Amino acid sequence: MGSPASFLPLIGLVLFLLGASTITSQQDPGPDPSSPGSAAHRCFCQVTGHLDDCTCDVESIDHINNHKLFPKLQRLLQTDYFRFYKVNLNKPCPFWNDHSHCGIRHCAVKLCELNEVPDGIKSDSFKYSEEAQGELEECGKAEKLGAVNSSLSEETRRAMLEWSRHDDTADRFCEADDEQSPDSQYVDLLLNPERFTGYKGPAAWRIWNSIYEENCFKPSTVRRPLNPLVSGQGTLFYSWLEGLCVEKRAFFRLLSGLHASINVHLSARYLLDDNWSGQRWGHNISEFQQRFDAELTEGEGPRRLRNLYFLFLIELRALSKVLPYFERPDFLLYTGDPAQDSRNKDLLLELLRLAKSFPLHFDENSMFAGDKKEAAKLKEDFRFHFRNISRIMDCVGCFKCRLWGKLQTQGLGTALKILFSERQIESLPESGSSPSSFQLTRQEVVALLNAFGRISTSIKELEHFRDLLSKTPELKPRHQSSSPDTRAEPQTPKLKPRHQSSNPDTRAEPQTPELKPRHQSSSPDTRAQAQTPELKPRHQS
Repeated sequence: MGSPASFLPLIGLVLFLLGASTITSQQDPGPDPSSPGSAAHRCFCQVTGHLDDCTCDVESIDHINNHKLFPKLQRLLQTDYFRFYKVNLNKPCPFWNDHSHCGIRHCAVKLCELNEVPDGIKSDSFKYSEEAQGELEECGKAEKLGAVNSSLSEETRRAMLEWSRHDDTADRFCEADDEQSPDSQYVDLLLNPERFTGYKGPAAWRIWNSIYEENCFKPSTVRRPLNPLVSGQGTLFYSWLEGLCVEKRAFFRLLSGLHASINVHLSARYLLDDNWSGQRWGHNISEFQQRFDAELTEGEGPRRLRNLYFLFLIELRALSKVLPYFERPDFLLYTGDPAQDSRNKDLLLELLRLAKSFPLHFDENSMFAGDKKEAAKLKEDFRFHFRNISRIMDCVGCFKCRLWGKLQTQGLGTALKILFSERQIESLPESGSSPSSFQLTRQEVVALLNAFGRISTSIKELEHFRDLLSKTPELKPRHQSSSPDTRAEPQTPKLKPRHQSSNPDTRAEPQTPELKPRHQSSSPDTRAQAQTPELKPRHQS
């Protein structure tokens, strides 16, 4: 055995190699997220600090959402009361003649069988009906629903009757589906998640173009940036937007934020692999970059993400304002299971009180102020345009996209209804047996919380994308021209709007068969998406 001194050269060599390795790792730490050329910096460099027209900042929203609201909200939305949504997916488009439907299998919606929906939810529309209340003692329906209604107090029955007498159509910002229509069917939202479906192209551009160009108070002479259906740069758009009153500016930002949220969802739940062994869904970094990278979108992407935060603030404010309505002792999240109903209400109130505790809320009093006559006219225009947008959702050819589009516009419309019903909410009677001018239907409650859940999820997903992009190599300028998100659309032949099978959006349900709504067209547009260049307009979902 050698002496200790004989090992000294070997020990020295090992220490030298370890030192060299350390120096190398320090010299090559990988992409720097703060570098101006890094992928993370290009998407998020402007998504920080205070938001326009608000006293709130991005970082405060990230904190309350990601660490406090998001976990509670996900628990609530998995309960029976909030997972079942009744919707009519067969209403014709009221604005143009187009009866084709998407033939992509991920666009299909799995509808509920009647035995899959809790009895209390199925009877909800019936028990809120004034006529039905009068018939309960006279016909066989009493026997059918007796077990369901036996748990309701007399005070709660009177509250439901009062609800049925109240017609708040004039106060709504959305065109609501008729729940009594035979075409309205229940959908389990957990079995039909919002994902990328492959639905993209001119038909989707037409939907968003109709929303932005015809319903955002924009004159035709002002061109919107990156509009794939209109040539031109749209360089004057933001100078025009900043010259608008705060109400019209907020209207555009709400819709842009909703659009951004949908794009985040499709990028986060993207079909990455589909073969004989199954399907794999996950985060598609390049898809996210094509929609939000500052260089690839000529500065539009970060603006869209800031509008997403603005939308979050508006809906959060609505949740804080509506708390007194849900705090009334006679209000029920009724499913027919008293124990579950009680737990759900406790969780809902906990969530709403947390929302109310947020110190940097949007001040809705800054809107529709000034001259009362002008403010009333502006408010009515605001409502008219948003109701138009809710009707445009019936023109979406992908049924899963239509489902989530209708739900999220109804949710945002309900939030606006709450914000502009402050006096009615403040004057709510403690007991539901007394008349009230403010009411929410079950559909509105479900849409309000699920729509906020989508926005909350988008904010949470941005945290994941920040982390993923911080590990992504810098994108070289020469690669930008090969991005699917290009300005080439104006030079391509315009396809007729009836070809709705080529449009962007987010939904897919791989585990379920293609169960289509009963009156769906029997001649779906089945053109293969792979045959068309995947040109993604940078702000068109």
